Order: sequence, then C-alpha cells, then structure tokens
Amino acid sequence: MSNLERDPREIRCGAETGTKTSAEPDAGTGAGTGAGGEVLMGREVPLGGPRAMTVSRTLPGAHRRMIGAWCFVDAYGPQRAVMRVPPHPHTGLQTVSWLVAGEVLHRDSLGTLQEVRPGQLNLMTAGRGISHSEESPETVLHGVQLWVALPGGQRHVAPGFEHHPSLPVLRGPGFAATVVMGTLGGVVSPATAYSPLVGAEVAVDGTCEVPVDPAFEHGLLLLDGEVEPVGRGPLSYLPPGRAGVRLSGRGRVLLIGGEPFGEEIVMWWNFVGRSHDEIAAFRKEWSEGEGFGSVEGFDGAPLPAPALPNLRLKPRGRVR
Repeated sequence: MSNLERDPREIRCGAETGTKTSAEPDAGTGAGTGAGGEVLMGREVPLGGPRAMTVSRTLPGAHRRMIGAWCFVDAYGPQRAVMRVPPHPHTGLQTVSWLVAGEVLHRDSLGTLQEVRPGQLNLMTAGRGISHSEESPETVLHGVQLWVALPGGQRHVAPGFEHHPSLPVLRGPGFAATVVMGTLGGVVSPATAYSPLVGAEVAVDGTCEVPVDPAFEHGLLLLDGEVEPVGRGPLSYLPPGRAGVRLSGRGRVLLIGGEPFGEEIVMWWNFVGRSHDEIAAFRKEWSEGEGFGSVEGFDGAPLPAPALPNLRLKPRGRVR
C-alpha cells in the first residue's frame, strides 16, 4: 500500500536515542505488567477519493517510529469501501499485506498479478526498487498493511514477490497463532525475512500465554473481538525482556516484533533510504519514469511523487 499523503512527514529513525515510558499499563506478559510498556495512538489517514478507505496509522508515531524492523502499520476496517491505490514506487523495504475480510488485487512491475484473501500473505520485497498497485471492488475491507525496513546489507537486493496461501500455526492452551513472518515459539514462516523478527495473527479463546523471544521488542494490535488487555485502536508496545505475552478473551490480535533495529534509516513517502540525497534521487527516478519499471493492467495513471520539503530531511532517532 502507498502512503497517499500529499505532504508526507519527514521521518528518520533507527538506532535508539532515548526512551519514554507511557503512564498507560502495558499489554500484559507472563513476567507481569507495567514494565516499560507504551500505548501508541494512531492517526486517521484518508486513502484515495470517493468511497475510499480511512486507515489508522500507528507506526511511525510521534514518539516511537519502529518495532524491530517494522516501520509502518496501517489498520483499516471493517468498512465497506473501494481500495484503489495507483502504481507507486518503493525502495529499501518489504510490504506485508494481511486481510481479515475482503480481497485485494496486487499488480507490480515484475509482472505479478495476485489476489490476496484472508489468511493468505502477499509479501513484496522492494529492494533496490519496485512499483505496484492495489485495488478491490466495493466490498467490506478489514486488514493491515505493514512495512519492514531492510537492513543495510540487503536493502539493494533484487525486487521480488511471494504469495503464501497457507502458513504454519503455533498452538497452545487458549490460542492459535498463524505465523505470518519470522519465527514464533519455534514455528517458522516460509516468507523471506532479512532480520530477526516475528509477525503473527493470534486467535485467542480464553486465557493464554503466547511464548515470545525475550530479545525482541513487540507490538500488539487488536484485529477483532475483545482481548484483554489490548485496547481497541492503539498499538501496544512491549520492550525486550519478556518470555511470554498473557492475553485473555475471544478475538484476534496482530503480534509484531523483532530485535531492535540498530541502523538509522530515512523514511519519506514510499521510500526507505539512508540520506536526504538518496531519497531525492529515488524521487527523481520515479518522476522521470526510470528505475521502477511499469505496472501493466491498472486502469489509471501512476501516482505522482509529492514535493520534497523545502529543508533537507533531518536526522531523527528511532525514539524521540
């Protein structure tokens, strides 16, 4: 999915430069609650024109801009809407499309044409550069779109696309977790990952404790139902040091996490780079029609790049 904002915020994030603990309780873990958790409130962002969607963007936020290598989280629905995201570019990241309801058609400059449905994963690796579009008929749409920042050694890999119609499941008392990306409790997703991380949809039925890697920081987002103590709307952040996350209720929760990302990155519009000059070069390539290929079959023009800010994109830490 594209960031369709006409005046995207300048964001530089990566190595941690400070910490801030919310006064809100954390999402609950086997080690107890209240140990450094944060509640990351989303902001509403409209996507497209008439009958289009509104998404809640919880990453990047005003304070915390990454959870592991996860650098972008848009949640939407359930709402009756049309998804129509024109061809647009990406660099230096992976896009992760996960649906709870509806269907979305993906096209890209590699020639991919692939629909994704609930329980299936569409994973696109931008690497050195790719362009894609997403669209759906008017229907009930409910899901999340996430980006994973690629580490320096892999950020210029060849672009690629993967569709995984079925994914492994970790089961335990009171839960079943579909492992979308990375590893959870020894269960490994077949999707390609370039840094230690996890992404999973956890179906909760009762009281449970989901095992997690204590070296990871984690985020929890309620997808549907009622699951304590995950609130409806915001993203709950948990710092490293926990071996389990305790949940109770009935519903589904998105769990993301990973080793704290040690590199600084610059994220602007749909690009992840390392400097202002690099981002400016990506924008120039897209505007001049070079370097990102073309998306065949989409009925409409590519998305124009917004203007760069008047000042150079400035360094910012991964935590304000």
